[in-house]
Amino acid sequence: MVQGTSSDAGKSLLVAALCRVFVNMGYKVAPFKSQNMALNSFATEEGLEIGRAQAMQAAAAKIKPTVDMNPILLKPTDNKRAQVVVRGKVFKNLTARDYYLEKKALLGIVEESLNRLRSEYDLVLIEGAGSPAEINLKQEDLANMRIAKLANSPVVLVGDIDRGGVFASLVGTLELLDDDERERVKGIIINKFRGDASLLTSGLDFLEGRTGVKVLGVVPYLEDLKLDSEDSLVLEKFTHLVSSNGYVVPNGTSNGKYLDITVIRLPHIANFTDIDTFMCEPGVNLRYVSPDTPIGETDLIIIPGTKNTMGDMEVLHEKGMAGKIRDAYERGIPIIGICGGYQMLGLSIRDEHGVESNRKAIDGLGLLNCTTSISCEKVTMQVEAKVTGGGDILGPAIGCRVSGYEIHMGETKRHEGASEAFRIKQRGREPQDISDGCMSPDGLAFGTYIHGLFDNGILRKSLLDFLKERKGLKRDSLSVNYDTYRQSQLDYLAQKVSESINVDYIMRDILHVGSQKPESRSQKI
Repeated sequence: MVQGTSSDAGKSLLVAALCRVFVNMGYKVAPFKSQNMALNSFATEEGLEIGRAQAMQAAAAKIKPTVDMNPILLKPTDNKRAQVVVRGKVFKNLTARDYYLEKKALLGIVEESLNRLRSEYDLVLIEGAGSPAEINLKQEDLANMRIAKLANSPVVLVGDIDRGGVFASLVGTLELLDDDERERVKGIIINKFRGDASLLTSGLDFLEGRTGVKVLGVVPYLEDLKLDSEDSLVLEKFTHLVSSNGYVVPNGTSNGKYLDITVIRLPHIANFTDIDTFMCEPGVNLRYVSPDTPIGETDLIIIPGTKNTMGDMEVLHEKGMAGKIRDAYERGIPIIGICGGYQMLGLSIRDEHGVESNRKAIDGLGLLNCTTSISCEKVTMQVEAKVTGGGDILGPAIGCRVSGYEIHMGETKRHEGASEAFRIKQRGREPQDISDGCMSPDGLAFGTYIHGLFDNGILRKSLLDFLKERKGLKRDSLSVNYDTYRQSQLDYLAQKVSESINVDYIMRDILHVGSQKPESRSQKI
């Protein structure tokens, strides 16, 4: 089990790296996270919702993601409540106190999922959540030491040196653990180090002497790594400075040498991994702006998904961002909305059942001739679709097949004269013929429920080449499928981690197996 001293310590990526390392050694490996709190999620082939990180870790292990890899997913809807997803389906909307009362019953579900994975795989790599030293949460813990005890698993503790105070956080975490919990911690990893690791020698010697736990290695800060991020903390790096493909400029600064893509950072932003693919494109600058921040000069605005469309739409009106987006569209700036962002682009959004808000209805941005009704039922499906929308953006890709997934609560109805953007031809394993999305008459604004849309190389190239051509730039956008690119990044991550930590020690002294390729699956780890 990989635990961390805090959120965003790098647990998810280290588990992904180790999944790839061990699968390359010949083991059949699966990831597991009992309870995940994240707004970035993924729909499995069966139409069940899990955390995005576990889907990425499954890709690292070269297997398909399943709901057993993340049986409980918490999706905050506001500062007090979260939608609780149990085994891929919505269970209830609960406050923290109400959820606390459900934990005892949910532990059995966690154990069932873990046992299924352990029966099917040689090695299960478990990811913790937050910190194991949260004293107020330990009694009904569903994510850290209680799960390590349930699995009888050794633990590796990870500290993030980039945020500072790593020695204090590692020592402090171990000091706050009970004796039996501390005994489970068999190794320490320092993560996200910038500079010469030899300068840490005295600090590492101190750690081992003070705690009695072996330091397994120091993993460098991988600035050039581009993989799905689950924690919205990662978006902080886009807030003040723009950093992508070698460019570093203040937000909203005009530069004719590259494309500027602006993403609206909604208060309840979800599935922002839809946008990650642009970070691997040459000549593209990607930045996030908050609702109370000027948009500045830009070439494209994307409104991403959200866990609370009603609440975030209200914020866009209150902060003046709704007017800024409409003004940008009037100046000819293309606008794309995904899922909740698509709902916001329409004329209005209604929530008659109070799913997201006490408010019954709210005006949208009015850029698309459609209206949305928030529903109680949640759609979670992998989909394949055909591009049917025209205009300069989608026109060059008409007829192309794209793949992605739907995760939404709501139905959007197009009104007379409005055109669809896509045609869904398959949902899950079933053939379909369903209209998706809506386009403005000039084709410069469109919305869709399809997440992962820009992972499709042909469609992404169609969009970026159009934007570059109108700006007088070279049409050099990549048509590579992002899944292929993601696999290469996972290989790179695994290589860097295996070069930085003592894998042989993990195999021999923590897992008590040899480092050779297994001859059979008779011996479970």
